[in-house]
Amino acid sequence: MRTRSRLRRRGRPEQREGPEPTVSAPEPVAFEIAPTDPLLHYLQQAGGPVEIDKLKLESPGLEAMRTAGVALVVPLVSQGELIGVLSLGPRLSEQQYSVDDRKLLDNLAGQAAPALRVAQLVREQEADIRTRERYEQELRIAHLIQQNFLPREQPDVAGWVLNAFYRSAREVGGDFYDFIDLEGGRIGVVIGDVTDKGVPAALMMASTRSVLRSVAARFDSPGMVLEHSNELLCPDMPPKMFVTCLYAILEPHSGRLVYANAGHNLPYRRRSDCVDELMARGMPLGLMPGSKYEEKEVMIDPGEIVLFSSDGIAEAHDPEGKMFGCPRIIDVVAKHTSDDLRDEVLAALHSFTGPDWDQEDDITMVVVDRLPYDASDFEPANSDRDVLAEFSIPSEAGNERSVMQRVAEIVSDLEIDPSRLEKLKTAVAEATMNAIEHGNHNDPDLPVSVEVAKTSTDIRIRITDHGGGANIPVSTAPDIDAKLRGEQTPRGWGLFLIKNMVDDMIVTSDDVHHTVELVIKLGGEG
Repeated sequence: MRTRSRLRRRGRPEQREGPEPTVSAPEPVAFEIAPTDPLLHYLQQAGGPVEIDKLKLESPGLEAMRTAGVALVVPLVSQGELIGVLSLGPRLSEQQYSVDDRKLLDNLAGQAAPALRVAQLVREQEADIRTRERYEQELRIAHLIQQNFLPREQPDVAGWVLNAFYRSAREVGGDFYDFIDLEGGRIGVVIGDVTDKGVPAALMMASTRSVLRSVAARFDSPGMVLEHSNELLCPDMPPKMFVTCLYAILEPHSGRLVYANAGHNLPYRRRSDCVDELMARGMPLGLMPGSKYEEKEVMIDPGEIVLFSSDGIAEAHDPEGKMFGCPRIIDVVAKHTSDDLRDEVLAALHSFTGPDWDQEDDITMVVVDRLPYDASDFEPANSDRDVLAEFSIPSEAGNERSVMQRVAEIVSDLEIDPSRLEKLKTAVAEATMNAIEHGNHNDPDLPVSVEVAKTSTDIRIRITDHGGGANIPVSTAPDIDAKLRGEQTPRGWGLFLIKNMVDDMIVTSDDVHHTVELVIKLGGEG
């Protein structure tokens, strides 16, 4: 307790002739009384003025008063709480304070204490207001700084719509997302969530984003990006804090999406006939040094969409305490019909939680939407495309060999390494056989169309059948053991093999036709 007193000597001054001498008021004397000082308890219980010389206490505060010449203290008590004291020095007459003096001082204390308490409360309130205003200003600045860490614009990619949504539960939060421009027109997609909320989470969010961007520039593998980011974050991660994060690399031209997951919510991919989870295993970042991250790969076909989200959506509660949950998110993705999946998710969430919902956690979404196929989307910029040949064959077994030989003759004079030409021939034969068997179901009345074109940089062979609708997925690497365990289907194995024989493969569909476009770069080596 800190008290400040003005030592005044009371008494009747002697009569003197001439003008009154000017007497300057002594400076107030401040006393620091520790909360554990027994003097505080004594004054709280005193019930009136106290003579300092008569006190027998082991008290640093009492010794300070004696040193300053205090003779009498009057406790100021309001509502049972000691809020200050009146300190007086010896009287000028050198007489003791009388009973009347003590009574007057006691009455004065009874009136001064409530007024002093009101003044203290006003000062405390003003200090609280200033502190709150300063804190709110700092949070507004922190909010603006954090917004600058999020992408200002969404990537503009032909044939794709990439967009995001972010809303923190407080002025600042721990969720984040990012789009990273990579070599070859590829795009890094990041979504993450720092445990905890508020300023500490926001600071760690900024650090994690910077680390990921730095490491992503060095590695083409999402798994390696997460592994090296984890090693950099672990030493400086605060106790009881970690970061869940999913990092994916999108190849817009082919639709290939390679991803790794550090303990984050699973993405959902909506296909023509189902919604599947893109699963990959890995520990959160900053939790355990030496962690490894499983890497997976899928093809996003035209008309398919992928939703990345944070747990602020799945773990939202309605007024009765029920959780929104992942099944509801999957249901929204499955029934998605509008131009913006984000709006549909938010509408479903608002309907579930009700209008008075107090948002519990940050909400973040990233949507990767591949538009229905338009051939112009995949033409090279300033295309100098030259169609070398167009022909069709009946859908009969064995005709794939004639297509292979005809394509080989058409491109024989071009700059293709012999070993790469052999791979191209195999890929053409395999793609044509798939078109005959799976696209046209060996119906001779349904032709397979073939187009051979050349640009300044590559050769493109388009093989089109009548199997429009659902695309056959490009499988991950064929695994016989996984197939026998029921963990992998052979559907898509053929396309996987074809893709590995050429430089690029584009698979597209509309309601009627299904097209596989094979791309071979000119001048490449085998």
